[in-house]
Amino acid sequence: MWRDLAPIGRDAGSRGYRRYAWTGADADCRAWFKAQAASRGLTYELDRNGNQWAWLGDPLAEGAVVTGSHLDSVPDGGAFDGPLGVVSSFAALDELRGRGAQFTRPLAITNFGDEEGARFGLACVGSRLASGQLTPEAAYALRDGDGVPLPQAMEAAGYDPSAIGPDPERLARIGAFVELHVEQGRALDLSGDRVGIASAIWPHGRWRFDFHGEANHAGTTRLVDRRDPMLTYAETVLAARREAELAGAVATFGKISVEPNGVNAIPSLVRGWLDSRAADQTTLDTVVSAVERAAKERAERDGVDLRVVRESFTPVIEFEHALRDELNKILGGSVPVLGTGAGHDAGILSGSIPTAMLFVRNPTGVSHSPAEFADEDDCVAGVIALADVLEGLACR
Repeated sequence: MWRDLAPIGRDAGSRGYRRYAWTGADADCRAWFKAQAASRGLTYELDRNGNQWAWLGDPLAEGAVVTGSHLDSVPDGGAFDGPLGVVSSFAALDELRGRGAQFTRPLAITNFGDEEGARFGLACVGSRLASGQLTPEAAYALRDGDGVPLPQAMEAAGYDPSAIGPDPERLARIGAFVELHVEQGRALDLSGDRVGIASAIWPHGRWRFDFHGEANHAGTTRLVDRRDPMLTYAETVLAARREAELAGAVATFGKISVEPNGVNAIPSLVRGWLDSRAADQTTLDTVVSAVERAAKERAERDGVDLRVVRESFTPVIEFEHALRDELNKILGGSVPVLGTGAGHDAGILSGSIPTAMLFVRNPTGVSHSPAEFADEDDCVAGVIALADVLEGLACR
């Protein structure tokens, strides 16, 4: 499975993945998922929001146990983020069938669409729509970098955008959702454990900073006469790092757009996106407020107009303690429990259904990069752990 999936959406230059929602690479990943379901005799289903499901047992029965993750990527992302969870889910089912496991509850494997938000700027679109956290109206307003609306992209890929929206009936039939994911950090590597259980997801969000200045000639405009938004942006980037360090949080400007984007032109507009996360809400609010304050002070000095827009936000998510404790019991009671600063579909769905997460050791801690890696032995350990959990939940 890993060998078949690996070439899809891989860039020859960066060696990273560009599997963006509703593109050709996304279609190839979806075809791969559908083929995996068919090869195992599973009932394949595409829901109203473009999320894929592969069912063992009756999809309409109550109390289903669901596992899976996503197959899309960030720009030049790694091979393991998301796909490891999907591949491991199919492998765990193979393991359980090899054991002769007798299922007493329906089991489903899923691929949630547009988890990374790389194309339209909002993470977890598929699970947000299903859970009602994203309205169809707000989804219709999403645009990619070329100005293509989400409905148009879905339609071009052969899907009906008029059907998107909350899916409470489907979620009501799910008794538990367990997502396996490569760890995005080094906690397991430092502790020497191959597999861990998630305790909570840090509160996190994305803020867009628009710095409006005045376009002018780079060679003839005196420095004192300039209204250069790039200076304001640069100071804001430094402020984000400074405030995050002081608070013990993280803050990153990882995306920027510049107008008119000419080498010999002073920019008229610099737009930067801040991603910030912290262990608690108060700390996150402190960091973002401090970054905004620093940006405003510098903007006034530079004669630049500033607008800040919060594009997305997810509060702290505590995974259901009862399910988390049950996973630990199934796995022997000594599995490390750790928090994470990364968002996941399991976090979005936690407000609607019981959810939990398993992490697989990442020896470098690198993620969202072509250098992302997990040892095969650790991946196999993750499959066995997931199989044990699914057996404990769906075969009792």
